Amino acid sequence: MEILHSTRPASVTGLDAIPMPSVDAPAAQKLVARCPVAAQTPLTDAEAIAVEAGVAQVWVKDERGRMGLGSFKALGAAYVIACDKERGDHRGRTYVTASAGNHGMSVAAGAQAFGAKSVVYIAETVPQSFAARLAEQGAQVVREGATYEESLIAAETAAEANGWALLSDGSWPGYTDRPHRLMEGYLVLMAEAIAQMPTPPTHIFLQAGVGGLAAACAALARQAWGDGPCIVVVEPDVAAALHGSIKAGAPTLSTGPVSDMGRLDCKMPSLIALKGLAHDADAFALITEEEGQAGAGTAMVAGLASTPSGAAGIAGLLALSDAQKAELDISAQSIILTVLSEGPAT
Repeated sequence: MEILHSTRPASVTGLDAIPMPSVDAPAAQKLVARCPVAAQTPLTDAEAIAVEAGVAQVWVKDERGRMGLGSFKALGAAYVIACDKERGDHRGRTYVTASAGNHGMSVAAGAQAFGAKSVVYIAETVPQSFAARLAEQGAQVVREGATYEESLIAAETAAEANGWALLSDGSWPGYTDRPHRLMEGYLVLMAEAIAQMPTPPTHIFLQAGVGGLAAACAALARQAWGDGPCIVVVEPDVAAALHGSIKAGAPTLSTGPVSDMGRLDCKMPSLIALKGLAHDADAFALITEEEGQAGAGTAMVAGLASTPSGAAGIAGLLALSDAQKAELDISAQSIILTVLSEGPAT
């Protein structure tokens, strides 16, 4: 594991026109509460993981049952479509996106629920079982590109050619409104966790792909708990989008092979997330493929079956050396908050 320590706020150029993440959790909670399948997800005291990590407690916000879609992403794209419905902007609309996993499910489910259409571009490496799940949610599934980034380019091209609404979970110059709202939906899970925690955590470990989940959770954590918790962002070492950008001081494309942590295998960060985490995160950790697998294995033994992507925050905690724990001020008295972001692969 490699850790980049950051002095907040980190200096990152090229983000002046990019908004900070929303912290308007009440707005998201009010709208999500109207969904018939909305329900609070559990916060689990994972004693076995705490013993393995050598800390006092590990709290796991378990998103595997979120709204029947199996991941926190249910709070994202579907929330954007629900907001569009509130304004009457969803009628006759086709939402198009690229997805390496659960984001596409949220787009498809949201479009189906509100009477819109969806088209989801997936890379050649995405399992056929996931393509079938998307189709079951009413999505038109298009395979294009060897990587997520190539699928995203195809989705952007299709949106422009057909007049479709691009609904990406990433953001870039000129494209911030929908991803900003999408990240606002993620505040629901963090607001729940804040209310569920018996005492504030000393450390928060948050996995990141493009960074939307990590940035939303970090922003609300700072609002609730101030500078108290040390916030650590965890990425695959072959997809160091945020780590590399913070280190370079500018948005930077990561290069590397395809990761087994496929939901996190994003080579370019969301600029909203990058701006937020430059302000809120204390450290950016890179885990190996083996460390990701080990973390998922430990989570499974603890009764929290997931994937290397879903358990990457836990994996980051468990992969720390004694020296790295000391650098992060992690001790036997530490209280850790993590997010189990998805259920096991189906």
